[in-house]
Amino acid sequence: MNWVKNRKLPATEAIKHDGRPCLTPDSLWNSLHSSFNTTLHRQVDSNILNEVKHKPSQWWSPFSRTEFKSAISKCSDLSAPGPDKLMWCHLKLIIKNDDCLSNIINIADFCINLGYWPNYFKISTTIVIPKPNKLLYDHPKAFCLIVLLNTLGKLIEKVVTERLQFMVACNDFIHPSQLGGLKFKFISDAGIALIHIVRSG
Repeated sequence: MNWVKNRKLPATEAIKHDGRPCLTPDSLWNSLHSSFNTTLHRQVDSNILNEVKHKPSQWWSPFSRTEFKSAISKCSDLSAPGPDKLMWCHLKLIIKNDDCLSNIINIADFCINLGYWPNYFKISTTIVIPKPNKLLYDHPKAFCLIVLLNTLGKLIEKVVTERLQFMVACNDFIHPSQLGGLKFKFISDAGIALIHIVRSG
């Protein structure tokens, strides 16, 4: 497939966990799992939500064709697919059919109305790649994970994200200092804010 390219990998040694090398798939899994999923089952204090100012309920309107077409137009055809092997270029062709697009919108609407996210959308393939310019590659932190989800689920997530970001911005849910993960916000904005704080004393 055209998204699979040869990579020159750095020399690696057996990854060590608890002072011992991981020589079996199970021991390697335990090492990576314990390193990258440290927040699993961590307790969360939900009382912090009591500090959030009460806002009136918002009506969640059904999704539109425009939302889906706009979201998928921004997706790169070169992105690696998930376990379903469905690339964005394939999905772009599929939603050109009105019946197919209507079915996808119905799935998204039902997910919201039922408060349910299908297990199919949670299936992923995880790629472990080495971080560049490390002296040693014998510990899990020298690697990073790329999680590839099924493409249809990612499309619905993108549409929901766009809708939520619009709603929270319109209702002043986001603190002005929040810059990460927002539209029209860039790393340069953080630098400008920092310079302003330093210069203003």
